[in-house]
Amino acid sequence: MTSLASVTLEVTDLPAADRFYTAAFGLGSQVRLRASDAPTTGFRGFTMSITVSQPADVDSFIGSALDAGATSLKPAAKSLWGYGGVVQAPDGTIWKVATSSKKNTGPATRKIDDLVLLLGAEDVKASKQFYVEQGLTVAKSFGGKYVEFASDDSSPVKLALYKRRGLAKDVGVPEDGSGSHRVVLNGTTGAFTDPDGFAWEPTSVTSTSA
Repeated sequence: MTSLASVTLEVTDLPAADRFYTAAFGLGSQVRLRASDAPTTGFRGFTMSITVSQPADVDSFIGSALDAGATSLKPAAKSLWGYGGVVQAPDGTIWKVATSSKKNTGPATRKIDDLVLLLGAEDVKASKQFYVEQGLTVAKSFGGKYVEFASDDSSPVKLALYKRRGLAKDVGVPEDGSGSHRVVLNGTTGAFTDPDGFAWEPTSVTSTSA
């Protein structure tokens, strides 16, 4: 089964980005960094999502990200589905930290339950079919709005598709954007590019862990 092994974020200041991600989230080899000056403007068409077990962990990660230099896009707050907030890293990557729980069961542990890369797709159904043809297996699908692909123990990063407009709205930014996505998906298969321009590379391609 084709799977997503890690994500490479392309950043203009590699040492600064490495310091930020170490201090903010401490994700290790799941998120890698490499230098790039590729032009990009506005919404890059993707977000990273950290899922945790309780609000205290949301507050802990949001707090450490802000202390490390992130910008708040949506302050952590309760909602119908749980509790969460959104920040933008200094390199421009948008991060959502959330939990389905509205009550704490103890102090923050900073344990990450899931790390999810959400790709904004113009045509979710077409992109889903493309990924199925590349060897990914659909775990959940909600028409033309959202698709989540199956993952196993060798896939520390989950992959999902979200209608681009809906994804931008969810994190509180305008949907307009152009240029490079500034993200590369590191998979267990060969190199390819999806219908929305997101590029995959084999996991053997070298980059720096965050």
